[in-house]
Order: sequence, then structure tokens, then C-alpha cells
Amino acid sequence: MSTPHPQSPAPETAYGPYSPITRAGELFFVSGQVGIDPANKTAPLTIEQQTAQAMANLSQVLETAGLTLDNVVKTTVFLTDMSDFSAMNTEYLRHFDVPRPARSTVGVAELPRLGGDVPLFVEIEAIASTTAAPNLNSQDLPNA
Repeated sequence: MSTPHPQSPAPETAYGPYSPITRAGELFFVSGQVGIDPANKTAPLTIEQQTAQAMANLSQVLETAGLTLDNVVKTTVFLTDMSDFSAMNTEYLRHFDVPRPARSTVGVAELPRLGGDVPLFVEIEAIASTTAAPNLNSQDLPNA
């Protein structure tokens, strides 16, 4: 059974009827974070800036559970324009050390307009673990 983390961010940081972070055993599931600055509820104009803000928001939600980006084992990135992949990826790489978490990137038609008139370009959700399992590089994995 999963439960919302008791120290979840205040409701005003969530943009719908969901928990920003939910725990199931040793795993934490973080709802998608978009590039909106929670202080002024606006979104920056570029994919790089929105990715940086989404990662900052992700970090903030993880901190409510005593976690950091080092605890993230999987992310899913949603992009409204796959031609932004390279620019998003450049910013994303700044936030994770090697070996990085597993990741999927999905192209979507659009994201909700939550940051005023500026369209949202990226959303990032994550799964984090409390266990300090050793990080494996692909060469360490057994052949399938």
C-alpha cells in the first residue's frame, strides 16, 4: 500500500488532486514536476530554463522525504517537442552524477498550462529509493 509522505509540500505547490510524493516500502514515487517557479507561479521561456526549474522542483519535493537526487533510480521525461531533446538533455546531465538513473523520454502533445501564458515544454517524474544499493554500470549487469 502506498501512502502520501507526511511531510509533503504545501498544497499550493501541487497543481491538482494528487500527492507530490508517495512512499511504497523503500520506494518513493514523485509526481511529475514542471518548470514553474513555485515562488511566482510563472514558467521561463526556454526548454533549458524549464528543465532547470523542473529539476529544482524535483529536488525540493525529494527533500521533504529526506532524499536527494542521489536517491533517484528512474526518471521519465515528457517533452512537448522532441526536437528539444538535446537542449533538455544538456541541462538534465548537470543534475545527476554517473552512473545516472534509468530514464525514459516520451513525446507528448502538450502539458497543462499552469505557468500563465507560457506553454510548458517539459515535465519530469521520478522514482527514488531509500536503500543505498550499489550503482551498477551496464557492463556490470549479467547478459540477458
